[in-house]
Amino acid sequence: MKTRNETSSADFILLGLLSRTNVHVFSLAMILLAFITALSGNALLIFLIQVDSSLHTPMYFFLSQLALMDICQTLIVVPKMAVGFQTSDNTISPVGCGAQIFLVLTMGASECLLLAVMAYDRYVAICNPLQYPVLLSRRVCLGLTSGVWIGAATDALIFTASVMHPPYCGSKEINHFFCEVPALLKLSCSDTSRYEMLLFVTGTVLLLIPSSIILASYAHILAAVLRIKSARGQQKALATCSSHLTVVGMFYGAAIFTYMRPSSYHSPEQDKIVSLFYTIVTPVLNPLIYSLRNKDVLGSLRKLFGKCRVLQQN
Repeated sequence: MKTRNETSSADFILLGLLSRTNVHVFSLAMILLAFITALSGNALLIFLIQVDSSLHTPMYFFLSQLALMDICQTLIVVPKMAVGFQTSDNTISPVGCGAQIFLVLTMGASECLLLAVMAYDRYVAICNPLQYPVLLSRRVCLGLTSGVWIGAATDALIFTASVMHPPYCGSKEINHFFCEVPALLKLSCSDTSRYEMLLFVTGTVLLLIPSSIILASYAHILAAVLRIKSARGQQKALATCSSHLTVVGMFYGAAIFTYMRPSSYHSPEQDKIVSLFYTIVTPVLNPLIYSLRNKDVLGSLRKLFGKCRVLQQN
């Protein structure tokens, strides 16, 4: 195994989440527990949506895509971070760093765009229920999802190629637990102002525009809900949307805090905590939010457990 002195001069060194202390083993255990919870919770959600025909609707199709993005996000970040906890060889090659940036940006941008699509889905379901089968047919859903993935991957590819272009000299130590763009740009020995501007513009497109769509959708939804005379109908409509709004608030808040602040306002400790939130905490909470607050998903889960008991008895 290579030590720090034996690493290639081109390799970057990830300093990790925490310094090596007596509590780093406990921290690793908590992160691995969150990792397992995120993978199992999102995988179970995808499985339920696939096997239960009552969940074969546009809303749950988009939710399965969100769960897939959360699984990918944790797989991109956590294994490498766990290796850094356990060994002193926490290096990453420029190619590996570029690949990690591309994949993290792809998942993040995909989730930004998908949350806007999910808000549009709720808008159509509540404000135009009679046109829902037409406006969100299977073909339309597949087209929207393909557009989300292709658009996010294209944006991430362009941005990754730009960020990896400036020369990185002197210190190769990235004060982070993965190749995060703001942390990497601090190592450049050239002027990074145009790259920071590119980061800001990208953040505007992928955060502010989708969030504006979400706000507009929910403004129309709120107006439609207030026109519903039945209190039970109002509660049902609001319950359907509250889970999505909770996820939007968590994800967009963390992403805006990371990518839309000037570099002078960034501190390594803050960036690590916020990155930990949207790469690990949010993937853990998403399936819990959508399952515990969703009667359809809970009903599907009960049916699955019921079938398992019958099989065990037989």
